[in-house]
Amino acid sequence: MIRTASHEQHTEAENSTFMSDMLGGRLGVEAYTRYTEQLWYVYRALEGTADDLAHDPVAGPFLRPELLRVGSLETDLTHLHGGRTDWPATAAALPATAAYASRITEVARTWPAGYVAHHYTRYLGDLSGGQIIRSTAEKSWGFDRKGDGVRFYVFTGISNPAAFKREYRALLDALPVDDLEKQRVIDECKRAFSLNTAVFRELGERFPLSA
Repeated sequence: MIRTASHEQHTEAENSTFMSDMLGGRLGVEAYTRYTEQLWYVYRALEGTADDLAHDPVAGPFLRPELLRVGSLETDLTHLHGGRTDWPATAAALPATAAYASRITEVARTWPAGYVAHHYTRYLGDLSGGQIIRSTAEKSWGFDRKGDGVRFYVFTGISNPAAFKREYRALLDALPVDDLEKQRVIDECKRAFSLNTAVFRELGERFPLSA
């Protein structure tokens, strides 16, 4: 139901000008760095609230340590900033990123099933389409395969991504909510895609395709 309902938003996100240009190898490493910084803000919101949901009957089962990404993002960003560890002082969340992170924090505090919607759209996306971004980054900017600069996309704790995704989707199918709540979760997944697309749109405005 989520896949069907969010297909339009998913397609829009995948085909955004910024993402198309980046996947086509037409943008510089500065654009990739800026994008990675935005992910850092989003994942800090996702993972900074996880401890409070660890024992929640709805969200708790989805919180798997092998999914955690903030540490990998920080390793990548240190590398992307030439080994500098003071990069957070100059990083900045775009307005769309701040809105995205704020929504995640809000639902984490008030609506565990809504948090699951954001958890699903982000992490399963990373395990799937994120691998295309990793491959592009390695080819375009010379990062070592699965090394610093692309560690965010490398899930070392997941030996079989396909099996992991099947297990995750089974958890989603078994979500202990009624039909009305399921529809609300579907709507929040669509919102998550839209929030993500807004980040792409703002990045595209800052990094128009150069000649």
